Amino acid sequence: MDKKKLKEHIKELSQLTGPSGHEGNIRAYMREQWADLVDEFQVDGLGSLVGIKYGTGEAPRKKIMLSAHMDEIGLLVSQIKDGYLRLADIHGCDPRIMLAKPVLVHTKERTLKGVVAVPPPHITNQAGGTNSYPSFNEQWVDLGIASEEVEKLVRVGDMVTLEAPVVELTDDQIATKAMDDRAAVASVTTCLHYLQSRDHVWDVYAVASVQEEVGLHGAMTAAHHTQPDLAIAIDVGFAEQPGMSGDNHLAVEKGPQIGIGPNFHDGLLKGLQETAKELEISLPLDPTPGGSGTDAWAIQVSRQGVPTSLLSIPIRNMHSPIETVSVKCVNRTGRLMAEFISGLVADYLDTIAWKLDEDEDTEANDGAETNGDAE
Repeated sequence: MDKKKLKEHIKELSQLTGPSGHEGNIRAYMREQWADLVDEFQVDGLGSLVGIKYGTGEAPRKKIMLSAHMDEIGLLVSQIKDGYLRLADIHGCDPRIMLAKPVLVHTKERTLKGVVAVPPPHITNQAGGTNSYPSFNEQWVDLGIASEEVEKLVRVGDMVTLEAPVVELTDDQIATKAMDDRAAVASVTTCLHYLQSRDHVWDVYAVASVQEEVGLHGAMTAAHHTQPDLAIAIDVGFAEQPGMSGDNHLAVEKGPQIGIGPNFHDGLLKGLQETAKELEISLPLDPTPGGSGTDAWAIQVSRQGVPTSLLSIPIRNMHSPIETVSVKCVNRTGRLMAEFISGLVADYLDTIAWKLDEDEDTEANDGAETNGDAE
């Protein structure tokens, strides 16, 4: 997948509407995009799309799950009054970024254009400043049509998303909405393209998961559905920008990063690091002392436990309509996953499995013998 096609793929993904619980548009699009890259599709009970690419190993083959979430932050109509709409946050929208923004109201009949408005400071006597941002309860959507028409078209509960056209900042960097986590979904597409020219023993389960933003729900059900032996979650991380420490955040083009901490398996971490070294790809560590808040957190503890890792694509301006991503970084992430998968051998799990320490093993044997003597 060349850079031009990948950029167009990312741009198309970003412009689709899909807040948590309403990912159907993205699911249909990804089914088209992956149709020639996988052997079979499945959809779990919550709506996550699973594309399966079979390996060449002897059946039953081991399975690796790649998980990136389709849903984006969004809002819904919570009240209709005199032809104006009050909004409620589904999850993750910052009221500071909403002022004077164009929005799309997705009704049953059609999509309406609107703008977010508040009374001007001349009337409210608010001079502005960081302490005077109005809350969602103080903001209203103006559709520019008569109240009677609004009442006919709009219902409480209709989705609202930010209208955010793609801005190409450079040949490599683009800014728009929903890069969290459509950039990661695009990296899975890139991985599948690379795998077309590579043999791989393991089956690959490419998952575009739902409802990550509201609780990792899609990854949870998809992991139970697919029952993987290994998993890599792909999400976005914070890139370096003004107001953020350069010691802790990468430049947007320098990713991906790899998570290290209790949410991630050390053996899988080392395997991905070795692959990155072979490819001469820098793979900085992202220390995560607790839960990562990503699909990895849900997948890791599914069933009896799944060795899981997290690759993070750095973006600027997260949870805004100008999330900025590097196309090269998205491609690099997909290439890394493809090379790692093509290097997996049938007994790879044995090389990273947790084993009893010698002392624990001895104690367990001693206990068994004692119990036997007692009988």
